[in-house]
Amino acid sequence: MILALIGLRASGKTTAGRLLAARLNCPFIDLDDAVIARLGCATISEAWSRSGEAGFRAAEAAALHETLRKQDPATNLVLALGGGTPMLPTAAPALQTCRVIYLRARADTLASRLAHDPGDRPSLTGAGPTEEAQSLHAIRDPVYQSLAAAVIDVDGLTVQALVDQLALLGRPASGGA
Repeated sequence: MILALIGLRASGKTTAGRLLAARLNCPFIDLDDAVIARLGCATISEAWSRSGEAGFRAAEAAALHETLRKQDPATNLVLALGGGTPMLPTAAPALQTCRVIYLRARADTLASRLAHDPGDRPSLTGAGPTEEAQSLHAIRDPVYQSLAAAVIDVDGLTVQALVDQLALLGRPASGGA
């Protein structure tokens, strides 16, 4: 089973995903890492700057499809998608093979996290963190919800509490009656 984590930047996909994969004793892939490797860059900012949005998104789509194609369906994987990945036209059909979990956070939570630790996250809109989070949330939230098998509101959750909830969702469904 592939457990695909979606959400806006700073929602906790990578942090919780790594810990969840360790708990489930399975591989973890951060799709952003696959994209920058595909583009021959060291960081997301460099990839975005060198390739532009169109080039970055094309590499992102290719990385998603390659990752899913290579995955053995008999083994587990935790996959953290980039915030824009679910918006790709080819993402919805590709993600049908995954259990998609949406890590949902309010815009003010995301802005606070980004202010505290901006990391390697280039601005997508040119706006400040709060305005950008609000804008992207308004656009992406309905799409994320439509793709998700489950939604976890991460506001106020510790990383450990989030991983605990994800671990429950990451268990294979029990069979039989």
